Parts: sequence; structure tokens; C-alpha cells
Amino acid sequence: MSEADPDRVDESLIALRRILRATEQYERDLASAAGLTPAQLRVLQIIAGRPDMTVTPKALAQQMGVTQATVTSVVDKLVARGFVRRTPSETDRRQTNVILTVTGRSALEEAPDALQQRYVREFVQLADWEQAQLVASLERVAAMMDAHLIDASPVLTVGEIDQAGKRK
Repeated sequence: MSEADPDRVDESLIALRRILRATEQYERDLASAAGLTPAQLRVLQIIAGRPDMTVTPKALAQQMGVTQATVTSVVDKLVARGFVRRTPSETDRRQTNVILTVTGRSALEEAPDALQQRYVREFVQLADWEQAQLVASLERVAAMMDAHLIDASPVLTVGEIDQAGKRK
């Protein structure tokens, strides 16, 4: 096995740090502009994207790639701020729907462009082979950092992670 080029090692660490700093800056901008976390914003976006502006917590958890407990915590905070409300399902009394309020719609409209949306716009412009190569490279970086088993959603965020590898 050959030794790594010291310049490439530094370049790779600088690129990782830039990604982390961009994520941190976005979180600060989002909190300042709309008073939301990236996960809260994503919940509002998912609900707003539904034709009937309603979604179940289970569907939110599945789409976001997180546990229902995580979604419950995020939705609790959004309910407390009046951005969403919970209503019993009309078709299944065991089920609850999460509905976007007028206040939630306003918060969504005031929020800055999500970092992941910028990433997606650029990513979809790449050729198929470039997309596959980038995904493979990012998965390899995650594995190199023993992060490949950490529970993560497609929401770009930073913050504390608990012992089980889940975001607090």
C-alpha cells in the first residue's frame, strides 16, 4: 500500500471541513430567518408538498429516514409554535394527521433556500456516472469515519449525536 500524498490528505480534510461549515452556516441562517431547524423545515416542506396539505407521522418518518419518535419530537415543537396541528384521521380513528397551518405556511415562505435543495439542484445536473461516483465516494467517506451506520435523514444538519448514533 502506498503512502497518501500529504497535500491530498489536507485537501480532503479541508473539503470535509468546508461541507461541515456550510451546513453549520445554513443552520444559523435558517434559525435567524425563520426560527426553524432543518428537520422542522423539512417537515413543513413535506406537508406543503402534499395535495391535501396533510401527512401521517409514519409517512413523515419514512420519507425523512428517521424514527417515528424523532418525528414526534419535531412535530411536537411545530405544534407548540402553531406551525402545524394534529387532527384525527377521518378514515382511521387510530391514525393522526399532521396539517400545515397558515402560520406554518408563512414560516415556510420566509425560510431561506434549503441547503439540501441547492445540493439537489446541482446533483441532478450531473451525468449518471458522476452521480454514481459521488454517491460511492460519499459512502466511502462515511465508512472511513465509522459513520456509515449512524441514523441519518436526507436533511443536512449538524448537532449532537447520542450514544446510539442518533441525532438529539
